[in-house]
Parts: sequence; structure tokens; C-alpha cells
Amino acid sequence: MADSKQKPELFELNNGTMQVKSRSLTTVVPSPPCPSPTKMVGKLADVVLGFDSLEPYLVLHLSLAVLLVGSQTGSKMAGGFKGFDKVVWDVVEHKQGENPSITFKYRSHDGEEGYPGDLSIVATYTLTSSTTMRLDMEAVPENKPTPISLAQHTYWNLAGHNSGNILDHSIQIWASHITPVDQNTIPTGEIMPVKGTAFDFTAEKRVGTSIHEVDLGYDHNYVLDCGEEKMGLKHAAKVKDPSSSRVLNLWTNAPGMQFYTANYVNGVVGKGGAVYGKHSGLCLETQGFPNAINQPNFPSIIVKPGEKYEHSMLFEFLVE
Repeated sequence: MADSKQKPELFELNNGTMQVKSRSLTTVVPSPPCPSPTKMVGKLADVVLGFDSLEPYLVLHLSLAVLLVGSQTGSKMAGGFKGFDKVVWDVVEHKQGENPSITFKYRSHDGEEGYPGDLSIVATYTLTSSTTMRLDMEAVPENKPTPISLAQHTYWNLAGHNSGNILDHSIQIWASHITPVDQNTIPTGEIMPVKGTAFDFTAEKRVGTSIHEVDLGYDHNYVLDCGEEKMGLKHAAKVKDPSSSRVLNLWTNAPGMQFYTANYVNGVVGKGGAVYGKHSGLCLETQGFPNAINQPNFPSIIVKPGEKYEHSMLFEFLVE
């Protein structure tokens, strides 16, 4: 386990086309430039909301890996008081070359944040091609069954992190159902069809088209269907920014995906002095279903000793 006094370090993955900057505090805080329509002359953009310094990451969830699980008394949507995004991870491998990668490891002790058992977690980020980044996460409980559901929590804005809101982005989600929530945004256990509702993104649709019908905005878990596959992962979502023609495709092996539209972001000062407001980014958090620990009809997130939790996702950047 990393020493609690250990200082986070900054790392970089770069394959000549895409660059990812990472800190060992939050597993990875990426700044992947995405090609623009004028990519032939090298024009790039930073499409991830974030900060210039480390300290704000200790407070706000503009980060990649957090623990998203339910508890017996409710749902801890970010792993408790100190989620895995606020601890220092060990860097166990850092490869350069055509397909650079970095591997982080963290060991959670029995009782940490109220969860049972010792748990070893490994997260590896790889630039698998000039336009793709893959994240592979594994977790092994050592001595007790424990709930595990690791999620990616980056805020994306394909027009550029400082370009305003994402309401003109379009999105398609390969899911025909969601898990509705109560007044505390905790899933009730129901699985609801999206057809005919504001949650229907089975066909490409502008994010802002129906958002006014959904309280503060989207913050819901989508039940992913079994669609087209790539590298053993199923297509979960496609996001497009019309102003730049940039596209992000997301592929995963997780059963669900939380679609969140930065409903609670308000006046946050980020990179280069950019001010992030409501709906300034969107999150695509592939995951187990939130509150699964309390809902027996949801896929189980309990992993027993001798078993391994495996969760992968592939981020593909294109221009259309």
C-alpha cells in the first residue's frame, strides 16, 4: 500500500497523436487531445475538464477512478468519505513506445470506508492506437466478500474543456432501459423502458433536447444492451460535438453506465482559468448498477475471495 505521506507524481502517456497526463493520486487525470477537422495541420484540443494544480482534485470528482458501490444503509456514490480517487496509488509499471501504458495499484484494508476485507486493485491505461485509450481494472478480495464497482468519472466536453456547456452535443446510448431513482437519486430497484421518455437515447439525440424534463439534468444508470462489439467490449455510447465534428465512442464490458450532465457544477475555476458551469461536461461512467447491494434483481456486485472483478473500457476518438 502507498505511504499516506507519499506525494502524488505526474506521468504522461504520448503516442504522437494522443497525450494523457496522469497523477498517481487519482489513478489518472487525463488531458487527451482530440483531433479536430483540421487535424492535418496539427490542431488539437483538451477535451477533459480539470485543474492546473493538485489540491482541487482532493475536493471535487473531476477524476477517473472512484469506488461506486451501495451500502446496507444507502448508497455511497463515491466510495465513502474518502474514495479511491483521493488516495495515492503506487505506479507499478510505466511503458513507453508505440502503445504506451501505465499501471497503478492500491491495496484497501479491511474496514476502510466501512467496506469489508483487504482488497488489491490494479488499473492500467493503454494508448492502444493513435485514436484509442483503454482502461482495464481488476480487483481481488483477499479474505472477505466485498461489494466492488469501480467507475470512470471524467467530465468530457468534445468542443474543448473551456467551451461552455455540452447541451448541443449529441449522444446515442445502447440501452433501452434505465434504473429509475428516488428523491435522493438512489435507484429504486425498478428497471424502466426509455421508449417515449426524455431518457431515450437509443437513436442519436441532442443532449439538451429533453433535459428540461429531467429535474436538474441527467444523472441516471442505463442498462446496457448487447450490441456491436470491439476488442471483446460492447458499444455503450457515442458522443458527438457538432461544432468540431469530434466523436467519442465508448466500449465496455460493464452492465450499466451512469450518464451525468454536470448538474451540480457551478462556477468551478479550472485549467487555464476556465470557469466551469452547469452542464459544462458530461460523464459516461460504466459500472455495476448503483444500489445493487440492496436490490436483489440487480446484477450482484459482491466479489468473493478467489474471484476477480474485471472491468474494461475503450475510448475511441474520431472526426466525422
